Amino acid sequence: MRRVVFLSIILCGCGEELQETPMPAAKDFTPWLVDEAKQRGVDFTWISGGTGTFNMPEITGGGAAMLDYDNDGDLDLYFVQGGHLGSTQTESNVLLRNEDGNFIDVTAQSNTGDTGYGMGIAVGDFNNDSFVDIYITNVGQNVLLKNNGDGTFEDVTEHAGVGDEGWGASTAFADFDNDGDLDLYATNYLVWSEGLELECFNPKGLLDYCSPTNYMAPARDLLYRNNGDGTFTDVSESAGIGSRLGTGLGVLCNDYTGDGFIDIFVANDGMADQLWMNNNDWTFTDVAPLRGCALDDEGQAKAGMGLTSADFDADGDFDILVCNLFGESDSLHRNDGSFFTDITASKGIRTSTRHATRFGLGWVDFNNDGFFDIFEANGKVQQIGSPKTSDPFAEENYVLLGNEQGWQRDMASLQTHLIHTSRAAVFGDVNGDGAIDVLVINRDAPAYLLMNRTTEQGNFVVLDVKDQYGKPALGSIVTATVGNSTIAFPVHSTWSFMAANDPKVYIGLGDEKSIKDIKVLWTDGTTTTYDSFDQGFHILQQQVQ
Repeated sequence: MRRVVFLSIILCGCGEELQETPMPAAKDFTPWLVDEAKQRGVDFTWISGGTGTFNMPEITGGGAAMLDYDNDGDLDLYFVQGGHLGSTQTESNVLLRNEDGNFIDVTAQSNTGDTGYGMGIAVGDFNNDSFVDIYITNVGQNVLLKNNGDGTFEDVTEHAGVGDEGWGASTAFADFDNDGDLDLYATNYLVWSEGLELECFNPKGLLDYCSPTNYMAPARDLLYRNNGDGTFTDVSESAGIGSRLGTGLGVLCNDYTGDGFIDIFVANDGMADQLWMNNNDWTFTDVAPLRGCALDDEGQAKAGMGLTSADFDADGDFDILVCNLFGESDSLHRNDGSFFTDITASKGIRTSTRHATRFGLGWVDFNNDGFFDIFEANGKVQQIGSPKTSDPFAEENYVLLGNEQGWQRDMASLQTHLIHTSRAAVFGDVNGDGAIDVLVINRDAPAYLLMNRTTEQGNFVVLDVKDQYGKPALGSIVTATVGNSTIAFPVHSTWSFMAANDPKVYIGLGDEKSIKDIKVLWTDGTTTTYDSFDQGFHILQQQVQ
């Protein structure tokens, strides 16, 4: 039986409608990002299964990935499907193979059609056979699909020991002990079941989705150590991860402390965020409160959802951007070495990002001018405000253009009339032109495939960084000098929200013709240096020791 909860405020205290002041759209402006999903054979809708009972998972998913599962050099697409809670599923996940920029459904022959109520996804080669594998989080049992290298996958969940049955959200492969194989981290959102669902009412008196704080049921995240034999060991408790409960929705795995070991940043919904510092001995310590990135600059915990990371200030370490709920701005945590500083307001992000509920998030250089832009996939979690379509949760997505001073929202960068309830945003170059495209998952509406049609593109370098096994060298760090700036770039795929992105390193050059003084710091601590690379595509592979 449901308990009834009356909400006098929106999640985490957000109430009245805000007035936004975006940049005006330029006349006769060709949008940078244009939806070409239908033309390219992408026909996918994440099905919430909502029946008016407002079960919490219905408003949260779902995820997707850009991956090269067949090692042919282009990016394929994998979609995690929802469906109907508590019933026998007919809907399944979907794998689309890229054929010259168009997509063919190969789900059936590839055996990738998991029918769980899907949330997030991670992509990585856990067994070092040079073919990337897929890990899926569900409301219910998570699933590990091993790539057989012949276009098919095998469900090895039970054998591998990674079939947690909680409410999974974002997840990531990473080499936490620098031993050459990929371990696994998985967030859990809430301890939830249909029998524990609540009845919540919004300020309009309408039955609506609850806040996570109504449940008082944070969950334990999971950390799995790769045993090197196709199996994993759950080390969450011994590593310290299990000592702290949270409402994890987003996760980043990068070296934020500069000691050569990968740390874990978790965005929690309505709770303090966590920065799990890797102690280099299979234990982790949450140092977010000490390093100033657990809360915002006013000491408040926000509704953390999507997140991303970059060295936007060219000081050699990785800064963190977290997106949040309507009424709360994003949080920009500048990494100052031993401490993070919240500089959201000074960079223009506070005033530009409070007018929607943001989930998918990317810090990418769309026009290759050398400045990171911001993309945000938006959609409400309650029926508040004035609906812009028949979907009461629908909101426009955002693009914030980057410059030397910071970021400002631009209304002209996105094709108009794209208004749905968006969740995951996935980033990569689908058609191989050096410009980053975006895949956006929408709740109960067709996904967008936003092709980058920016007409005034700068020069670029794309680095495909591979380890000695030929797989993406996740966790490695590339530093390169562009003009007068030396910038660090992480090799990573898990960022945004419930998404697995293209792990290649994209470097916008502006008017520059090349990068120089390139160094790759591999996860085993060794380095490889290169003098320079001209604009274009380059493969960097670690040599066998």
